[in-house]
Amino acid sequence: MSTAAAGGGDGGPRTAAAGGLLWGLVGVLAFSLTLPMTRVAVARIDPSVVAFGRMAIAGLVAIAWLAVTWTRRPGGAELRLAAASALGVVIGFPLLSTLALRSTSASHAAIVSGLLPFATAVFGVVLHRERLAPRFWAAAVAGSALVVGYAWTRGGGRLSVGDLWMLGAVVAGAFGYATGARLAMRIGGMRAILWSLATATPFTLPIAAASALNAPPHADAATWAAFGYVTLVSQLLGFFAWYNGLAKGGIARVGQVQLLQVFFTIGFAALAFGEDVAPSTWWFAAAVVATIAWGRSSRAAATSAPRWGEHACTATAARGIDS
Repeated sequence: MSTAAAGGGDGGPRTAAAGGLLWGLVGVLAFSLTLPMTRVAVARIDPSVVAFGRMAIAGLVAIAWLAVTWTRRPGGAELRLAAASALGVVIGFPLLSTLALRSTSASHAAIVSGLLPFATAVFGVVLHRERLAPRFWAAAVAGSALVVGYAWTRGGGRLSVGDLWMLGAVVAGAFGYATGARLAMRIGGMRAILWSLATATPFTLPIAAASALNAPPHADAATWAAFGYVTLVSQLLGFFAWYNGLAKGGIARVGQVQLLQVFFTIGFAALAFGEDVAPSTWWFAAAVVATIAWGRSSRAAATSAPRWGEHACTATAARGIDS
């Protein structure tokens, strides 16, 4: 066996990091339509039905999936991580972002969510002691500053109530990503989101049912399609790829790929929903891509991967990505 294959050289960690970036990009593409689709859904369906309905239905799908596949029940520490992940990405982010989209556009909310990668990196360091090179932090701050500057200029130099809801969603999402990635390192990306959704279902299902009884949804096919997307893709399938990416490539490093989500979302909004996109948007996007490339190019960044990240690569390879 070669040194690289054994993980003793650069080949193993570098290959795992590249795989993590690819999985992360797939997840980002899946998430890029979340805010536009949520905006479509809340236009005709009560926001509480959208927020808790997507959580509850995805949770029921997860429970059924786990039952059919006879997946073993995680241990106590894993269940605690699942609950923490659920608090952030199953409950917190969907609820707070849905509230934000009552008063702000999907494209503007996407810009505010550009702080999510930096917040994810912070949680990765604080909660899991992920070690990062100074160049990474410089690039992360630069990329976040570009996104915030873009949001500030687009918003006329002020923050709205919707922005504040989205800032809360960013904190919740970053916490959920960091804890979910830690869980994915133990049990795989697919099991991580399935158990997170299942853990939250006893809480989300009664609220979803009560919300639906209080405000019975009546919508057209396009609205139900949007609701179906945020339920099955945004809440479930996208996380298969995203958690695998964070687990294989590192929470902070792969999390920076989500800086691109802002521009993917705006691009989808322009193509699918006819929103006007200023030429400056793409210049900002190019600059953000440059910060991501710069942050990953240093030797220090490549060699300072956390020990638990290295363990995750080995464990994931042994189990299979979604076993």
